[in-house]
Amino acid sequence: MELICPAGTPAAFREAVDAGADAVYCGFRDETNARNFPGLNFSRDELRDAIAYAHKKGCMTFVALNTFMRAGDEEIWYRAAADAVRLGADALILADFGLMAHVRERYPEQRLHVSVQASASNPEAINFLVEAFDAKRVVLPRTLTISDIARIGRKVKCEIEVFVFGGLCIMAEGRCSLSSYATGKSPNMNGVCSPASHVRYRQDGSDMVSELGTYTINRYSHGEAAGYPTLCKGRFDIGDALGYAFEDPVSLDVMGEIEALKDAGVSALKIEGRQRGKAYVAEVVSTLRQALATAPSGRAPLLARLRALSEGQKTTVGAYEKRWR
Repeated sequence: MELICPAGTPAAFREAVDAGADAVYCGFRDETNARNFPGLNFSRDELRDAIAYAHKKGCMTFVALNTFMRAGDEEIWYRAAADAVRLGADALILADFGLMAHVRERYPEQRLHVSVQASASNPEAINFLVEAFDAKRVVLPRTLTISDIARIGRKVKCEIEVFVFGGLCIMAEGRCSLSSYATGKSPNMNGVCSPASHVRYRQDGSDMVSELGTYTINRYSHGEAAGYPTLCKGRFDIGDALGYAFEDPVSLDVMGEIEALKDAGVSALKIEGRQRGKAYVAEVVSTLRQALATAPSGRAPLLARLRALSEGQKTTVGAYEKRWR
């Protein structure tokens, strides 16, 4: 299975390639990219150089044009697609059906992958995208169990890619109504569900309180590891219980389920983290590359090294094997 690795900067890109990535995914420094953060991403010249570096090392480059086009401004996305094709991208990762149609019509030889932002999560939806736009691969949402993935894998006509490590989104990715309501900013257009401009931590006695906009997300006792405040990972008063209604404030790690994912028909394993620094990328990619080359019985010590890099220094297998609460 391919190891698909993130890069938010040219430096992180080189680290991912050197650490053993089969492919690196990245995006332009504009709104065509769902991780459109200040100080991150690639100019056209930087992407050209990155693709050349990757190809020299036998590594592929996937360009994420994974936001939804704004009516009247489609030319921004069309130009980004043209530039990515011209610069030699091995695949474009797309979510918008209109952009998929445009790419298929203008660049019929260009490989197209369906972004997780498209939320294609059943065989009918996926096969429609294969037949309509010749999609070669789909990135599945992080809301499916391994048995769900296996059922999909038996019925679809394209490759399957899944997230195995990093941030865990359990909503319709890029279209979270909860975070849009709390911040007034769409995750699709602003790069993240909890923009840093709306995040605040404050001390309340011996507790630390995390807030998103005007909403309290969590309260941590002294010494308790604090996660980044996202609404789906908030601690709420639910009836008679105080707890996490949707998901704990932790990171995804399903590297212990690699054999099961392979048996389910998964072709590629994806690491989340384009907003992370080059040191994080180097450590995670090199560790997972070693883990893939190691027998299942010997992986635990390798994967334990990554716990300190995870949100709240804890990890979960998310929906891959557990029931919804």
